[in-house]
Amino acid sequence: MSVERVRRFGTFEGVFLPTILSIFGVILFLRTGWAVGNAGLLNALLILIVSEFISLTTALSLSAVSTNIEVGTGGVYYIVSRSLGIDAGGAIGIPLYFSQAISVSFYILGFLESVQILRGVTFDFRLYGTLVLLLFAFIAYKGADFAVRFQYLIFAFLLFGILSFLLAPGWAPRSVNLTPHYIRGYNFWKVFAVFFPAVTGITAGIGLSGELRDPGRSIPRGSLLAVAVSTLVYALVMFKSASVAPFDLLRGNVGIFIESARIPFLVVLGVWAATVSSALTFIIGAPRTLKALADDGIAPSFLASTMGSKRDEPRAGVIVTFLIAEAFILLGSLNSVAVVITMFFLVTYGVSNYSATIQALIRNPSFRPRFRVHWLFSLAGFIGTLFAMFLISFYASIIALVLISLIYLLLKRRGLHQTWGDVRAGIWMSLARFSLLRLEEEEIDPINWRPNLMVFTGNPETRLHLARMAGWLSRGNGIITFFNVIEHSCDTPHPAREKELARIREFIRNNNLDAFAEVELVRDIWEAIPCIAQAHGIGQLYSNVALFGWGDSSEGEVNLLKAVRRLVWLNRDVLILRYDVERGFGEKEKIDVWWGGKGGNIQLMLLLTYILKLNDEWKSAEPRILKVLSPGEDRKRVHAEIREKLYRARFEAKIEIIDPGEGLIKDLIGRYSSETDLVILGLPVPPEGTEKAVASRIKNLLAPLGTVLLVRSVTQKEFFLQEG
Repeated sequence: MSVERVRRFGTFEGVFLPTILSIFGVILFLRTGWAVGNAGLLNALLILIVSEFISLTTALSLSAVSTNIEVGTGGVYYIVSRSLGIDAGGAIGIPLYFSQAISVSFYILGFLESVQILRGVTFDFRLYGTLVLLLFAFIAYKGADFAVRFQYLIFAFLLFGILSFLLAPGWAPRSVNLTPHYIRGYNFWKVFAVFFPAVTGITAGIGLSGELRDPGRSIPRGSLLAVAVSTLVYALVMFKSASVAPFDLLRGNVGIFIESARIPFLVVLGVWAATVSSALTFIIGAPRTLKALADDGIAPSFLASTMGSKRDEPRAGVIVTFLIAEAFILLGSLNSVAVVITMFFLVTYGVSNYSATIQALIRNPSFRPRFRVHWLFSLAGFIGTLFAMFLISFYASIIALVLISLIYLLLKRRGLHQTWGDVRAGIWMSLARFSLLRLEEEEIDPINWRPNLMVFTGNPETRLHLARMAGWLSRGNGIITFFNVIEHSCDTPHPAREKELARIREFIRNNNLDAFAEVELVRDIWEAIPCIAQAHGIGQLYSNVALFGWGDSSEGEVNLLKAVRRLVWLNRDVLILRYDVERGFGEKEKIDVWWGGKGGNIQLMLLLTYILKLNDEWKSAEPRILKVLSPGEDRKRVHAEIREKLYRARFEAKIEIIDPGEGLIKDLIGRYSSETDLVILGLPVPPEGTEKAVASRIKNLLAPLGTVLLVRSVTQKEFFLQEG
């Protein structure tokens, strides 16, 4: 069965009409005069201006974002999810849907209450509420075309009611009504909090976003026209209210509108139209929000079913919305949730403004809206919305924000897949750019040194020990990059390069590492490593430490030492991990650091030890500093000097001073550290032509030991606290 094209509504019936009907709720008749009676006409107009400014900025933000994308079904949820991502969209969309569904019952009960008050009759709210809901559900199930035609009738009743009041005689505001006469416990801002929900509803007009012929034109035009018309009408109603009765009657007599009207019954019809209009708007919009959630995989897919509709009507959503609204009608009272519902709508306003602000600020080239709005307007709307939320109800605001945060975290854990790009990457890109430029202006002090590691792992799955060591050292808030350097001509693409890159990234994800992946094509690996070291990084944020594994072949060891010498010339620190396959990292209980006492090598060795102990796996390890006395050195003095340096470094370790007469250095290292889980030694830089001999000495030195980390430091660190 083919589905008829659903984009069939224009600006008036698709956006303006549902928006204005939502804004002209029952509060237009029941709270406008009350606001004037309390705050006075001048302050009431100021409250209106502030309230409508928040609505205006939201309309502007939605206009900007909606003219930058092809808007589909789902209204605000669709716009937010396509801007901030599926997780943020879902966190807004789920509570927004329930708020829309519950609002249907809220306004139906409000309609019945107004009938009871104005006509002086008593009836069963549950029975008649169910009957009205069934009528509205039938209208929504029948389709948006039928619902829009019904909205024309409601709009006519509403318009006649407003005109009947405005066209009554008397347009001279009473002087006593110009100034405030607050009832006990109220002030300007409390009156604002009561009145503000009257002018909300700006997002209701884009509930039919997926069925608009031209959403990019209709949403801005319809929304802004609705804000302009509603502002004018509310201002006229306030002005008229100040003319028809003194403040004490305005504050307490709900029927003053009816009594002052030219044709009172038309105002009664207007009040009823105002309540049912909002209910009808939400029973049309809510199923479309639910369908969009289901289409994106946030809600079960069956909720997107059109159940045979030729016009793609969300009929499954209508049924679910009916059931939710009916449940709350049967409860009989919505006072306990009314304020929280308002909070969810206001959060939607805030997020809409936030989305427009962020997209304008980060200046993504893809953000090219036909309707341009300066980011200051959107930011003002965002701040104003938060202000209004907490002014209306601090606790309800907290509840709404906590619920939305929990939904966001749950959706994040589900790992939902989205098929569209969003603004989040652009946010991080802009922050990274800003930070890098600020960092470039700073002189990097040794006290701020941290290990930014180039880890030459090849395929990290085959050298897991290197990846684990890098992961532990990243606790020093450094940056890790895993490199797989492949010998291949740069003149032609390597067929497996992208596959290798994807494999490393998958390894990083599977092992929960904070790292980057790189695959480089080079003609000669060992010649390319210094070039890679020079080129990797941006400005002050460059890779300052290279981590290698000790090779298995004599040729590889020689080439590695040649690379070490070149990296040292390039002012890069070098770490080489000789991993003992049989012993691994042992029990991670003992770390031996052999103190040479010359240059800055020991600072890096101790700093790496400290960083290792930041990890849960190494936190119980006992570091030991071993120092072989040089000829003429005094044991007690050397011990005291090392202890003093460790104290200044806020680093605790056992100190062991060894007499040189006990044997050769390599024998002493083997004797004292053969059972240690990790030994940290200084790495010599071989003069050119001596690499083979130095490699042989290192191999003999490492033979009796377990896993060893060789360290060569050339950059300045500030591990020991300097005096003064």
